[in-house]
Amino acid sequence: MSRTAILLAIAVLFVSAFTNLGYVLVQPLEEAFKRPAAAPPDLTGIIVLGGGMDAKVNEVRGGYELNRAGDRFVEALRLAELYPAAKIVVTGGLSDIEQSGEPEAVAGKRFFLDMGVAEDRLVLESAARNTEENAGLTRALVDPKPGESWLLITSAFHMPRSIGLFRKADFDVVPWPTDYRGTGTETFGITLHQPAENVTVMTLAIREWIGLAAYYLTGKIDQLLPGPE
Repeated sequence: MSRTAILLAIAVLFVSAFTNLGYVLVQPLEEAFKRPAAAPPDLTGIIVLGGGMDAKVNEVRGGYELNRAGDRFVEALRLAELYPAAKIVVTGGLSDIEQSGEPEAVAGKRFFLDMGVAEDRLVLESAARNTEENAGLTRALVDPKPGESWLLITSAFHMPRSIGLFRKADFDVVPWPTDYRGTGTETFGITLHQPAENVTVMTLAIREWIGLAAYYLTGKIDQLLPGPE
């Protein structure tokens, strides 16, 4: 029994590290929502989901250290410059798992101010501990009106779960995925040159699929893999 368990563990490690299975698993998540060619011309606001900064480093050193998902903030800044009338909402507190560090909304404010975005455009939500709270607390904060256009920025692999939760919160947003991990054309194969990255993407994909399944089974989202309506 112990030998079987060891062999199984070795097989899982080999597949995770030396194949691109993680990229294959993340592909349907990233392809669920296509980025629009352009945002609505009358864009009301841009919502940036937390997860793109290193909370512990920012708490100690200040500033706004971006992590692998920092594309969320870079893309939000690009859009902020293209749509100067749009509000910028940064939603992110401390996660359920790791209650330490600086709320992302606080570091996000420094980021946008230092990049030249006017303070009166910023709306900060620093209490959300997870994506469900991102959706509910942001809706309560901005109180969207009929006819308004709100854009949601998060990592492409995270967009299906995010949209499912925003729909559940009765907040209609335009999905604007960023931070892609794959090309969208991967087919299963051996990849020996980047074992650490393969394991990282595999872990991310499994975690996101588990999150989707858990939210679906508990009624927090209405579809296992939310897509365009």
